[in-house]
Amino acid sequence: MGETVRFGVSLDLDLLDQFDALIRRMGYDNRSEAVRDLIRDKLVQEEWETPAGDTFGVVFLLYDHEAMSLDSRLTDLEHRFLKNVVSSLHVHLDERNCLEVVVLRGTGKQVRSMGEKLVSVRGVKYGKLSMGLAGR
Repeated sequence: MGETVRFGVSLDLDLLDQFDALIRRMGYDNRSEAVRDLIRDKLVQEEWETPAGDTFGVVFLLYDHEAMSLDSRLTDLEHRFLKNVVSSLHVHLDERNCLEVVVLRGTGKQVRSMGEKLVSVRGVKYGKLSMGLAGR
């Protein structure tokens, strides 16, 4: 980390009140930590657009295990991108619902493409891709 610098920010009072309420709900101790995380998040988003960046992703998939061969289709897709799949975890939530968690790594473009393909598989009830940069 570099040298810490203090700076001021001017905000509308209503916006500041909303921000304070948000960071309280999120459990931040102070505004500085929240602002640092917002800045880091934006920088990571910008860097995802650079295909060469070493990126990781976590894909959450909720599905009905009785859906027609969905688990096989997901596994086949993971095998097609074997070089990008770091790990996967299968959790039985109840009699019908399963959660698949897939950890991906590669360029931002590769991770986003693979994550979007998994989320969009027919039969997935809910899917979400979260991305970040390795080493950040």
